[in-house]
Amino acid sequence: MIANSLYLDHAATTPLLPAAREAMLDGFARWANPSSPHGAGRAARAALEEARSRCKAALGWEGELVFTSGASEALAIALGRARVDRRIVSAVEHDAVWRAAPQAEVLPIRDGAPDAEALAGLLAAPGRAIVAVQSINSETGTVLLPPLGDAVVGPVRAAGGLLLADCSQSAGKDPLPDADLIVVSGHKLGGPIGIGALLVRDWALLEPSGGQERGYRPGTENLPGALGLAAALEAGGSAGWATTAAQRAGFRDALARHGEVLSPGQQCSHIIAVAAPRMAANAVLIRMDALGFAISAGSACSSGSLKPSRVLQGFGIDPDVARRTVRVSLGWSTTSDELDAFAAAWAEIAG
Repeated sequence: MIANSLYLDHAATTPLLPAAREAMLDGFARWANPSSPHGAGRAARAALEEARSRCKAALGWEGELVFTSGASEALAIALGRARVDRRIVSAVEHDAVWRAAPQAEVLPIRDGAPDAEALAGLLAAPGRAIVAVQSINSETGTVLLPPLGDAVVGPVRAAGGLLLADCSQSAGKDPLPDADLIVVSGHKLGGPIGIGALLVRDWALLEPSGGQERGYRPGTENLPGALGLAAALEAGGSAGWATTAAQRAGFRDALARHGEVLSPGQQCSHIIAVAAPRMAANAVLIRMDALGFAISAGSACSSGSLKPSRVLQGFGIDPDVARRTVRVSLGWSTTSDELDAFAAAWAEIAG
């Protein structure tokens, strides 16, 4: 990290937790291939399976777990191998979902939530469907799939469909929603880059493709990554962060005094989309970077584009507001002093 920079782009990736770093060092010492039949390989296999059990326990998941290279691969497996006839994707999903299911039917968003009437109509069509919805939107922080909500779960189950929850921005922070398939990303929660997981309620939901991970994911398993992911999940959720929920709420209010904080629906506390009164998002990023603040405009996978955000359009955000919107995202290492410093800088630039 650049000296004296303040990092507020945790929705893109978050620093490695010390416990995860230590666990990975242990994993690097276990260098044997977990699929090898000799003693060293069997020891590596035992460590991998222990990491799998630890991840499931930390997430409170009683189903199956496939280790992947990250959320994008987990989404591709879920959408590509699910035993379904049709794919329905919310209008504000991450680009990785659309790459995995480019011909999917679109579930529109109304008032910051999946459109219930549209969902009912889509589910009424012939053929079993898988419905993909983010638990927390990565650009706005909008909670689309609350842990205890059934506005989506109930209709999907009643229609005999499957619910795929992209929990990249919520796993390791909040309880999991009631879904059939759940995506987890290691580097969004203090774990390493290059590891993720697909949680599967029942193996019968997926068509195996051969290879490792019970035949659902080819390639040598990433033992250091799996151990790092387990340690990061065990480190706890947002209750153990350096900031409190009240401090994060106060920070949101401070930004709103000198800009427009987007609140399309129910919002989480760690991702904030805020529009400057007059300045374009790219200009805000340049000014903030010069002052030593790392933030973004939209998801990291699309922020290099000059096109209007597809996600903000999906939420019905006015195009002019969308062009002025940046994303500020917090994580386990964010301090209250950092929030105060950014709020002061925001007031100076946006005021």
